[in-house]
Amino acid sequence: MPPDGAFTTLADRAAALNLRYRHHSATAVLERALKDPEVGNVALVSSFGAESVVLLHLVSVVAPGTPVLFIDTRMLFPETLAYQQDLARRLDLTDIRTIRASQVDLRREDPDDQLHLHSTDACCALRKVAPLEQALRGFDGWITGRKRFQGGARAALEFFEAEGEKRLKINPLAHWGRNDIEDYIVNNRLPRHPLVARGYPSIGCMPCTSPVEAGEDPRAGRWRGTGKTECGIHIVNGRVVRGPLPAEA
Repeated sequence: MPPDGAFTTLADRAAALNLRYRHHSATAVLERALKDPEVGNVALVSSFGAESVVLLHLVSVVAPGTPVLFIDTRMLFPETLAYQQDLARRLDLTDIRTIRASQVDLRREDPDDQLHLHSTDACCALRKVAPLEQALRGFDGWITGRKRFQGGARAALEFFEAEGEKRLKINPLAHWGRNDIEDYIVNNRLPRHPLVARGYPSIGCMPCTSPVEAGEDPRAGRWRGTGKTECGIHIVNGRVVRGPLPAEA
């Protein structure tokens, strides 16, 4: 791998990291992201959703002082807010930063909290994308819990991605399957999000999340009845992903 500074683009750096760590475990990738000064200043972005406890637990073991950015859209389930507080206490995560859209922006763009009924993309941009982009300023990379088995744009996910030329995106669990997630939660006796037992295997905001029936895709309850599959905080080829990608992407 070339020495630091020898890469022409951030994409080159991500490709070199993927080459080096292609046979490594999630823990090794996470340690690389959190402890190697060449990667830089990194935060974990967590929804405290159905599977979030796995990555939060791994971070608590490797580096519990890691900044954890929690996006509170002000439309989350009460159970999610309670779960976030419970996990923070149990895992002794010492630097959780709650990220919210400003009241000024909310009053201007969504004064009656009805924007999601007219444009889910605009609502996500207001309540998730813009606040997260502001919070990530000053970080060289951020850690996500995305996985290949979740399908769609995530099917070819790598450990390291370039978010344009802004920062690295690290996906330590990219190669994990559903059984890996389940085994980790059981083996480490981790608490589950209370809504999972009520038929919510993927959990977002209350207005845009519904229970999933047996046999449905676990993410079928997110933005049900629309073509939307991503909230917009993930970037592919320098573009915000707000829905299904064209095949060439």
